[in-house]
Amino acid sequence: MPMFSLEGLITLIPAILIAITFHEYAHGKVAALLGDPTPAQHGRLTLNPLAHLDPLGTLMLLVARFGWAKPVPVNPFFFRGNRRKGMLWVGLAGPLMNLVLAYLAAFGLKIVFGKSLLLQNFFQELLFINLALAVFNLIPLPPLDGSKILANLLPAEYTSFFMKIEAYGPIILLVLLATGLLSRIITPTVIFLLQLIFVAVGI
Repeated sequence: MPMFSLEGLITLIPAILIAITFHEYAHGKVAALLGDPTPAQHGRLTLNPLAHLDPLGTLMLLVARFGWAKPVPVNPFFFRGNRRKGMLWVGLAGPLMNLVLAYLAAFGLKIVFGKSLLLQNFFQELLFINLALAVFNLIPLPPLDGSKILANLLPAEYTSFFMKIEAYGPIILLVLLATGLLSRIITPTVIFLLQLIFVAVGI
């Protein structure tokens, strides 16, 4: 099937919108539960995809099957309790949501397999997009979630390191993409997680 055939877009676009919308909503919801009003003030506590779309990141998802959305603004100074632990949970929320969606997509795939080709293709896209988005965002480079997770797992003195390389994170990611190293990191990890999920749901 051509990448941009009508049938392919009918299944791919909804899968992308679901994956990025729930990913960003999860970040905002966890921050809100910790006491931060910032996501709500910026209109990000919504499941409306238009509030979360980043043009370049969405294009990357269409072409390369991994990309990003607009980051949800978060202010840890509003958090109740330990701010570093709060930021850790906010960072984890998006990738964890994608893994949950991937698991549910596998169940959907199992149910419709051999019954509806359109739904089968949709659940396949939903499964792969969510796994790729989870793995991509766990790479510990700014501005990805992995950098926030690692920065708040390590002792506090290492936080300044991530702040120093934050401006170079997108450039490093582009170099990794251009050299093919990004795919070498993401693809085997996605395949491994896919195999685990298939075993878990009995496919």
